[in-house]
Amino acid sequence: MRKYFILALLFCFSVTAFSQILKQNNNDQEIQIADLSETIKDTLVPERISLVQEPEILDNALNFVPTGSYLISDDPIVAMLDSMHREKYLESSTFTTDRNILNVYNYGYDDVPTFSDSIYAARIAHLNLHSPMELTYNTNVKQYINLYAVKRRELTSKVLGLSEVYFPMIEEMLDKYDIPLEMKYLAIVESALNPVATSHAGAKGLWQFMYGTGKMYGLTNTSIIDDRFDPYKATDAACRHLKDLYNIYNDWELALAAYNCGAGNVNKAIRRSGGKTNYWQLWPYLPRETRGYVPAFIAVAYVMSYAAEHNLYPKAPGILAHEIDTVHITNVLSFNQVSEMLGVPYDMLQFLNPAYKKGIIPASAASPYSLRLPNEYIGVFVNNEDSLYKYKTKKGIDQEKLMADIKNAGSQEQTYHRVKKGETLSGIASKYRCSVNNLKSWNNLKSTNLKIGQQLIVYASVAASKSTSSNSTETVNSAASKHTVKQGETLGKIAQRYGCSIANIQKWNNISGTTINIGQVLYVKDPNKNSETIIASTVTSSTATQDVYKVKFGDSLWKIAQKYPGVTVNDIKAHNGLKSNSLKIGQSLKIPQK
Repeated sequence: MRKYFILALLFCFSVTAFSQILKQNNNDQEIQIADLSETIKDTLVPERISLVQEPEILDNALNFVPTGSYLISDDPIVAMLDSMHREKYLESSTFTTDRNILNVYNYGYDDVPTFSDSIYAARIAHLNLHSPMELTYNTNVKQYINLYAVKRRELTSKVLGLSEVYFPMIEEMLDKYDIPLEMKYLAIVESALNPVATSHAGAKGLWQFMYGTGKMYGLTNTSIIDDRFDPYKATDAACRHLKDLYNIYNDWELALAAYNCGAGNVNKAIRRSGGKTNYWQLWPYLPRETRGYVPAFIAVAYVMSYAAEHNLYPKAPGILAHEIDTVHITNVLSFNQVSEMLGVPYDMLQFLNPAYKKGIIPASAASPYSLRLPNEYIGVFVNNEDSLYKYKTKKGIDQEKLMADIKNAGSQEQTYHRVKKGETLSGIASKYRCSVNNLKSWNNLKSTNLKIGQQLIVYASVAASKSTSSNSTETVNSAASKHTVKQGETLGKIAQRYGCSIANIQKWNNISGTTINIGQVLYVKDPNKNSETIIASTVTSSTATQDVYKVKFGDSLWKIAQKYPGVTVNDIKAHNGLKSNSLKIGQSLKIPQK
């Protein structure tokens, strides 16, 4: 009996203890859920999203309820899976900016190594073994190696860093079209991996497409979008263009030459050479710029492959390829909305999405567009997409205003304004019927401070431009009947416009030939028959509308022209009486104002 009593007592004790354990476990679970809630608050709601308040947490501690300006944060389980995916498949490559880790030759920080011709030749021969392209070494290639590895080291370091952003995508595209992977170096020769690079001739983007060629390969160009600036679309178009050129010549070096100067010029070179089809045999017959094109390409391939041996290391670009993802936009959206509501830095949006020229994505359900974001913002974007389209920014930007901006953009044209003494941004904005913020955005200005002579990009409405032009023409005609020469104009065109002859203009302006300069002011009516007194019949840009630029080390006419929007190499040569492109350090050049 006593035995059974002891067993019953033990049973009761066990039940009590078990219930206490269950209760303790429940308490522990509640504590864990509370801890998880705090963790979610701390880790999934970034501090930089200043407009976002901490939302209420549902019972399962995983989902948030959006109210007002609240954001629905990312699911922690999905975020964990994304992290595991990136760690396994995307972050396996190494990226270092440390000059000491790979510095096998123990160079000093600023040492600039150079090597003998035999070493350069051996290294390029090794690259050639692994490439279907013909990579050779000669004095022309050596000159470009010296340019990238010695003279332009800072640029090369930037390019090495940017290659970590663009090369993975470019290599994938090249592989898709069965093009040698070495062709990725062409983007460096073309643009130094600057997705918004613009040449004096109007070529744009990573691959420097001209308007017509870009249109031929399906690159859209409107007042809102320029696909030539889109690294992905432009790379796909460049691959198709290169493939087409290769199918013509069955030779990658000639395809490169044709990419630079056009198939017509390559065909002329073949004719002049007597039918030769080897690039180096055609070299003397190609345009001057194209003669340096393939040597520059080979030099870039060499320097990018042997950068560490030249004590060159990448400058961190701020973001790497595996840290970028894409979302599809199905409604009109602006960078301002994304930046304010989600906290994505505006500069980062511009860097990742350069094709949207005005920071507006003109998307619809029938015509969606892509938006590239850093990985960390993808989850919060997807969870708040519908609210984002309706969000009104501090600047008053919302869907209605964006639709109006898109509609008005079609009636705008780009022009330039040179700042004069006493002018302010607000005054200039009033003149061109735009806002101060427009001017700051178009010109990447951080403040409203201006400098005399500074040139501003302005997207003026066509109506305003015509009105200004009309008033200006009316004043000129009534006062002096003069015409200011613009780019591309000839005496014949000007004479036809004003209903007179070339001989008339020559006589009225006391000129003997047909050469005229941009900015030159010409009489287009006999000044002797004008009742008003007219001063200075041939005021040219050399006395009234010009800047003076002093040539520095490393300058070229093309680089100088890039500093002055609208000015070309030929403009500078014409205004300075230059017969060639040769310059001297310290030389003073007259730069026409446009």
